[in-house]
Amino acid sequence: MTEHDIPRLLGRIEEGHRLSAAEWLPVAREAPDALLRELADRMRARLHPDGVVCYVIDRNINYTNVCTAVCTFCAFYRKPGHAEGYVLGYDEIFRKVEETLALGGSGILMQGGLHPDLPLDWYVGLLRALKARYRIHLHCFSPPEIHAFAKLFELPVREVLVRLKEAGLDSIPGGGAEILVDSFRRRRATKCTGVEWLAVMEEAHRLSIPTTATMMFGMGETIEHRLGHLELLRQLQDRTGGFISFIPWTFQPDNTPLGKAFPDRLPAEEYLRWLAICRLYLDSIPNIQVSWLTQGLEAARLGLRSGANDIGSIMIEENVISAAGAHHRTEEAGLRQAIVDGGFTPCKRNGAYHRLEEPRPAAQARVAAHA
Repeated sequence: MTEHDIPRLLGRIEEGHRLSAAEWLPVAREAPDALLRELADRMRARLHPDGVVCYVIDRNINYTNVCTAVCTFCAFYRKPGHAEGYVLGYDEIFRKVEETLALGGSGILMQGGLHPDLPLDWYVGLLRALKARYRIHLHCFSPPEIHAFAKLFELPVREVLVRLKEAGLDSIPGGGAEILVDSFRRRRATKCTGVEWLAVMEEAHRLSIPTTATMMFGMGETIEHRLGHLELLRQLQDRTGGFISFIPWTFQPDNTPLGKAFPDRLPAEEYLRWLAICRLYLDSIPNIQVSWLTQGLEAARLGLRSGANDIGSIMIEENVISAAGAHHRTEEAGLRQAIVDGGFTPCKRNGAYHRLEEPRPAAQARVAAHA
């Protein structure tokens, strides 16, 4: 395929046609950044024509850092028996939830390491207690955790999910995806295979549990690996329709074993290019979230014109990515201001992407953001 084919392929994307994985390869390699971002912005406008960009106020509660896996890109985990290992008690988790609610939060993102000793009743009991005490959205337990529960408790994945859903689980985060292509994944000591990650998500979708999906890139993978990751997600979404959002972010190298081999963060320009590619490739996933946590608010604002329609969470608490060197911080006003500065109307949502307020016109939102 020659460079003269790129305009034809971009034209097909603009007309609403899907490209095959083979056709995407030259586009991902050669298409100009500006054209990809423009096409992604147009797709965003078609999918979300009201000009609203959403955000969420939630808290990432890491209930334990004890983990039996040894992921080379993680700076958060501690091996079982390590002096710095911890498990939060229910009361401490309740306190964190109450702080979140006091700040206007609507949900909890709860994930942890693969703890070898906590029983299933601990997780089920926690969800039930949270639902009994608070009106809050529970976005909990990534696919590697669900897969580990199934192995540890000798239960089918479906049974684990049924019990968690009955206890109050509302949705599942897309953590642990990294790059789902197993030929690459085997080089990066991960908590589960790509096949296993996808199988958990498919089972969750069959049980009407909505989920998000993610991609972490910038850790030595090829363009083919990134596109393979997107193709696997698109195939699953075509079967189930259960992904409500996709969030790409970049590898943060600080304090990680893998950071010695890949110490440099990907520049914002490459992130924005791939954010656009993700929006165009994953045409059946309704929401694309830009990662201000790894890129900063200015890049996030540009991401809103590169296909993203969501700017994520203020992250009242975040421990995993920040341990690897992502130190961007903001409050609700900062997110709303970035949205307004991008030319959009901000709107608060919950973890299921349901809007919690009536969006105000951009001019009114601009005044409120400065108030």
